[in-house]
Amino acid sequence: MGEMTTVGDLPAYRAVPSGVGPWPGVVLVHEAFGLDDVMRRSADRVAAMGFVVLAPDLLARGRRPVCLARTFAAIGRGRGRAFEDLEATRTALLDDAPCSGAVGVIGFCMGGSFALLLAGRPGWDAASVNYGILPRDLDVLEGACPVVASYGGRDLLLRGAARRLEGALEARRVPHDVEEYPGAGHSFLNDADNAPWYAAPVSRLLLRAGPQPASAEHAWGRIEAFLHDHLGP
Repeated sequence: MGEMTTVGDLPAYRAVPSGVGPWPGVVLVHEAFGLDDVMRRSADRVAAMGFVVLAPDLLARGRRPVCLARTFAAIGRGRGRAFEDLEATRTALLDDAPCSGAVGVIGFCMGGSFALLLAGRPGWDAASVNYGILPRDLDVLEGACPVVASYGGRDLLLRGAARRLEGALEARRVPHDVEEYPGAGHSFLNDADNAPWYAAPVSRLLLRAGPQPASAEHAWGRIEAFLHDHLGP
């Protein structure tokens, strides 16, 4: 369904629904493991729901450990090259002929943190946050676009995150749908275990990461309905 393209000097994966558009656009922000096959299949899945998807590879400039450190540093600061790249991706979607002009963001793990931060910034019409770390200052969500969020109850790193996020969104009257899945851990929306060998101990013991098909199916259904509600058919 999809193909590799570029956003500026970054490689990116573009997936378009079958049929005749226009369709709303979605920027997909990948996990800390990069724009791998699992993330590309997630992009295809979102495209099959009826969205034009563009997923930039934020770790493509230089050595991956250095890129990863810089990208996480940008999350902590709330600014940096990664945010510029994501804004460029949003602009590229708006210029893409099949895109209707409404653009949302979906992020997983590291990408979920970006999606949550972007929700409070101009230009984004909806955000799907999947097991993203919450910002230290939840006031960044003041005036945020609608947010649908999914967390795993077995994820020890993000224990209580769903409850805190829901409270913050309610207090700021942001339209939202937040759910924690008791039987799931981190990365439960993935269709395969993609943790590299060196990350496996942390991934399994702390994050309890990996596919959880029943929870994933329910979460994907919520995501699809929410994005169509707020981005359009």
